[in-house]
Amino acid sequence: MPEASLANEPLTRLSGVGPSLAQKLERIGLASLQDLLFHLPARYEDRTRVTTIGEVRLGQNVVLEGRVISTDVTFGRRRSLQCVIKDETGLIALRFFHFSKAQQNNLTDGSLIRCYGEVRRGKSGYELYHPEYNHVQPGEHLDETLTPIYPATEGVTQARIRKLVEQALSLMEGGALLDELLPRDVRSGLSELQSAIATVHRPPPYTDLELMLEGRHPAQQRLAFEELMAHFLSMRLVREQIRQFDAPRFGPAGKLCDELEQCFGFAMTGAQRRVVGEIQRNVTEDRPMLRLLQGDVGSGKTAVAAMAAAHALENQTQTAIMAPTEILAEQHFINFSTWFARLGVTVAWLSGKVKGKARTEQLGNIASGAAGIVIGTHALFQADVTFRNLGLVIIDEQHRFGVEQRLALREKGRQDEAGRATYPHQLVMTATPIPRTLTMSMYADMDVSVIDELPPGRTPVTTSVIPDTRRGDVVARVRDACLSGVQAYWVCTLIDESEQLQAQAAEGTAAALTEALPDVKVGLIHGRQTPPEKQQVMDQFKAGSLQLLVATTVIEVGVDVQNASLMIIENPERLGLAQLHQLRGRVGRGQTASHCLLMYHPPLGEVSKERLNVIRQSADGFVIAEQDLRIRGPGELLGARQAGSVNFRVADIVRDRELLPDVRTTSLELLRTQRALATALVRRWLARPTDYGQA
Repeated sequence: MPEASLANEPLTRLSGVGPSLAQKLERIGLASLQDLLFHLPARYEDRTRVTTIGEVRLGQNVVLEGRVISTDVTFGRRRSLQCVIKDETGLIALRFFHFSKAQQNNLTDGSLIRCYGEVRRGKSGYELYHPEYNHVQPGEHLDETLTPIYPATEGVTQARIRKLVEQALSLMEGGALLDELLPRDVRSGLSELQSAIATVHRPPPYTDLELMLEGRHPAQQRLAFEELMAHFLSMRLVREQIRQFDAPRFGPAGKLCDELEQCFGFAMTGAQRRVVGEIQRNVTEDRPMLRLLQGDVGSGKTAVAAMAAAHALENQTQTAIMAPTEILAEQHFINFSTWFARLGVTVAWLSGKVKGKARTEQLGNIASGAAGIVIGTHALFQADVTFRNLGLVIIDEQHRFGVEQRLALREKGRQDEAGRATYPHQLVMTATPIPRTLTMSMYADMDVSVIDELPPGRTPVTTSVIPDTRRGDVVARVRDACLSGVQAYWVCTLIDESEQLQAQAAEGTAAALTEALPDVKVGLIHGRQTPPEKQQVMDQFKAGSLQLLVATTVIEVGVDVQNASLMIIENPERLGLAQLHQLRGRVGRGQTASHCLLMYHPPLGEVSKERLNVIRQSADGFVIAEQDLRIRGPGELLGARQAGSVNFRVADIVRDRELLPDVRTTSLELLRTQRALATALVRRWLARPTDYGQA
């Protein structure tokens, strides 16, 4: 970097930045002038016109101008300062719950103030809570362009950040360098960097405000392209870092894999065979495999994972399989035990509920290598779990685990005879299909396999959307279905994330249905039950001694009851499309025609209507995931990566998806030909690029 580069200039060069303020700014990752210039507005506010008080609407952000007619401290549930202002069209109150005597004295009767805030419903009608305001003279000019709103921290106001940014912009425009890190041929057709930075911080009066507010202005797109490149490059650099480690090198798949396939009791699909081949090619290398396996509900990911485990066993290494819930882990344990028992392979089970002598025995089997396959929950990465020779780690529903948990399991590899650490191969699986848009950008460190074919014989699920005003009809349908010999789920959802409240709602529903359906055996399962209690209920449901299972979304994954062919989901508008699709996947697993009723509470908003129509019309998880991404944004699709990868400064993974193919091509070429520029780009945009990259 050139010495004159703003990347090398500390913030203390700016007027007003002493040690105290510098420390506060460092909390939000700002140490140099370049950091400050790339601390981009999170959003903009349009303060270019005054709205009359008579025009205001609930939820609007508005600039108001009026004379103060009263200022009083009021007492209710909370003490507050109420200032009423008036213009020629009406009155409105400004309310402050945090205020000082000086502020109260400052808002004197008759003074003209201009304020900005959101219109809310308050004690006196429409009010503005804690608006920004200042005293003005009649006819004083308004802002001519959008007002930037920055990510901030305690003790650093928006006004302070704006003043510091103005100083940094002046230095840049005065000749200080902001290094161009994109090659010249890539920059062709894009805005020039310094111009883009200035425009994004200080939109000129002639700027297309609508484009700026939508994030589609050429200046924003220029910076979005660079930021997406930085994220992609960081993932590839992490991949290179992981690929430098040693891993056990497996030989070609052999007899045990062939014998296991005969134990399945079904023929693998072409897609399953293709993915098995991709995994087998990876593990014959001496570098750790890092592969993401995507497959829709019921596509047969478990059988693919079992084939990978058999390959590891043939090479005298152990496999650890980690699932996020007791129910899902237990389901894997049952499947693997059934398949591998015929081959004489011991499958160990380790979860929070395995205690005392049983736990000690399992730990001994794992440490000695007697257990070739170990299945469990988060208990697998606890310190006292030691593997003799861990060669493969399989993580199911990977987005449910944090980075630290997955790394802790990876660290349970071993040292070879020379004392070098070896890392196990990793296969991470998800039944939440991830749109190609996200896969290309956020999983650039992984190889990706997709099982894009369902096994023959899966029964299509008919999905209907009905209002809860028809609850009586639904209950009658459940009675008829259960008495005809099939089983049903009734899923309760709550906006509140509290397990206690969800459990109470499910208990209330189960009691009401038990009363309404005296001739139907009703069971209940929720997150507040102990693992043995949950398992007992699931065992009863699987055995057919319960006909109707009332549940929270705890049954989302891992429950396989072939006789269950009817599902009712209450308040489906509260769930994401991916979660609805997962829940629906619990039925249609046998030969009986299956149905899913989405019972919503009217009225539905437009977005909710659109989402429920998507789930009603499509059974393709990848189509549903694309629509979920379009409607809701990346959200939980990224799970533990969300914290690192969705907090873009200017880019938007959905809005800017058209940029991603060029971002990928350009990034790979930059890594190959100008590595120093690639790493500088990552440093510019990502303070700690490996925080989420190692996930």
